[in-house]
Amino acid sequence: MAEVELTGFGWRHAGRRAWAVRGLDLRIRHGERVLLLGPSGAGKSTLLAALAGLLPEDSGESEGGLEIDGLDPRKARDRVGILFQDPQTQLVMARSGDDVAFGLENRGVPRSEIWPRVAEALERVGFPYPMDRPTAQLSGGEAQRLALAGVIALRPGLLLLDEPTANLDPDGAALIRDAIARAIGPDTTLIIVEHRVAEALPLVDRVVVIDPGGGVRADGPPETIFAACGDELADQGVWVPGRPPAAREAPITVNATTDVVRTEHAAVPDRLPPTSLTVGAGEVVAVTGPNGAGKSTLALLLGGLLAPGSGRVAGFGDRRPPHRWPARTLSARIGSVFQNPEHQFVTGRVADELALGPRRLRRPPAEIRRTVDELLHRLRLERLAEANPYTLSGGEARRLSVATALATAPRLLVLDEPTFGQDRRTWLELVDLMAELRDGGHGIVTVTHDADLVRTIADRRVTIGAAGGGQRP
Repeated sequence: MAEVELTGFGWRHAGRRAWAVRGLDLRIRHGERVLLLGPSGAGKSTLLAALAGLLPEDSGESEGGLEIDGLDPRKARDRVGILFQDPQTQLVMARSGDDVAFGLENRGVPRSEIWPRVAEALERVGFPYPMDRPTAQLSGGEAQRLALAGVIALRPGLLLLDEPTANLDPDGAALIRDAIARAIGPDTTLIIVEHRVAEALPLVDRVVVIDPGGGVRADGPPETIFAACGDELADQGVWVPGRPPAAREAPITVNATTDVVRTEHAAVPDRLPPTSLTVGAGEVVAVTGPNGAGKSTLALLLGGLLAPGSGRVAGFGDRRPPHRWPARTLSARIGSVFQNPEHQFVTGRVADELALGPRRLRRPPAEIRRTVDELLHRLRLERLAEANPYTLSGGEARRLSVATALATAPRLLVLDEPTFGQDRRTWLELVDLMAELRDGGHGIVTVTHDADLVRTIADRRVTIGAAGGGQRP
């Protein structure tokens, strides 16, 4: 068991003017199960990192108190387990059983106890393979269940979950939630950050909402919090259950009038089956399907960032395939957002990241400044203009990656999970931006597991699965 006590706690990352989190007074008792909510940038992930003892003293400035059972979290790491959004950040061994055993061996658990605990943890999370299953052959949901097994095998008194289903399709997310429900014992203290609020509620008995300006805004049973503060919380960016966003329908006069890019039986060995897809100007095409079906690979093909192994990719009336275009031509025609935002950052400042594309296209300085300022404002990145992109939270990094793709106003946008990890307010802003571009004649392809995004803005849905790709109806 573990009890958490925060007294005026705050943390500011090195090199940042603004505090990531500040003024938190909070007590979480043994065995409580807490859903931690707040707008993007409120400091939820920073707080979980602090509780896990993952904020070294020389990496920032702290104030107030933070204790786990009366101890500094850095001295209580053996009582805490944390599961991140991306399981690949936690899997370290080639074989599944070895990966679960890794933490136990590091803790000095006697060898006679290790393998029974490994077997128990794998069973509790519903891992479907033998212990010798290669970790490289696991799907996203399977890898996340394995990472969860590695955490619960340590038998932590405090379990921290940082958006554990963010990168998963709906079926995979449901399996993870079921695995969490089976894995946690009655005495385990649970703190979970999750934007899929409605789905997470069966796991918790308490909701805590933290304010970006500092402190706790609301605290209590879920039904009480949402009944008393639902409208206010939704306005501030919290995904309150029962308040779906309104659809953004496209004007019929501009919808899908001209083909922008198409694939013809394009395939990549072991990554994407033969797939045919046409994207028109003035439409949003949502690409959906289970983890591992090849959606991100299709996005790379459409974005000119990968050559097909077979088949053809063509667009913009150019005889050359997109992957053969010069970089300047490609960036002027197509903007891409990767699944992992940090893979596309190349500068040391947020403002410079936004200016980079327009500068490469030799846009006038005044136009570049206007573009940067507008995107900083619309995507709520103004206070982060001087920050290093690699110090941003997951949601902030996603917004920056989308903004960099928008900066050159390309005719085609290829967005891989553009809305994951976003609060409601920024999600709506992103959707409004996408709707404006679509209605202005731009083509948009979005790879997504976000059912609300598909319902709200997609003019057409293409599902990639075991049977292969999709065609325009």
